[in-house]
Amino acid sequence: MRIPCKTFTLIVLPVLLTAVGCKKAAVTTQAVASPAPNSAAAAPMALPTSAPASTAGLTIETTSGLKGADWAMKQDAIAKEPNGQWAVTASSSSSYNDASGHDDYSPFQATGAPNVETEGDNGNAWTAKNPDAGLEWLDLTYSRPVFVTALRMRESAGAGAIAKVDLYDDQGQAHTLWTGTDPTTGLNYFVLNFPKTAYKSNHVRITLATNVISGYNEIDAVQLVGTEQ
Repeated sequence: MRIPCKTFTLIVLPVLLTAVGCKKAAVTTQAVASPAPNSAAAAPMALPTSAPASTAGLTIETTSGLKGADWAMKQDAIAKEPNGQWAVTASSSSSYNDASGHDDYSPFQATGAPNVETEGDNGNAWTAKNPDAGLEWLDLTYSRPVFVTALRMRESAGAGAIAKVDLYDDQGQAHTLWTGTDPTTGLNYFVLNFPKTAYKSNHVRITLATNVISGYNEIDAVQLVGTEQ
């Protein structure tokens, strides 16, 4: 006896594919408010409790409050800083799309002088692999060890997530310069000024609490300021 077959209709739904390596969702160009207290991203992962207090005499500055000509003049003064150096090598805890070498968003993009001119998502800056993932770090090295007096971190998207900054001396010992709340917004510098260190350094580590400011947090360049004497 022949068993009748049932007829099935196969419906194929269109699937939108996103190519690996494509530009990530744009970061808003407005200052991003911290998530509400009941948000899962509201509380950052804790920094090590053993971290020492920030360097005595350190002061915090940001170019966020400057406007028009004052902002432009400050940016120009930083670019022409005679005792300033831009990083020559970099590494990080992660990078967007696992970028490496000279790829967009790789640690390399945080070396050299600033090359991001407008706030927002830009492959010429470094960013971590995932947004709002907790602590991430960016390590930068410079050509000349110096007695350091300032560090100028140019944030280009999702500013305000820097939570800890360390200098490493020539013996590889970490010295915590600062821990706290980064006041920077927009495309601006977060600046730490402090008395000249008793040791020379050409190695900086910047730790971000990426879930303090929602979305991707990008760093364009970091200037180390100091003298050899």
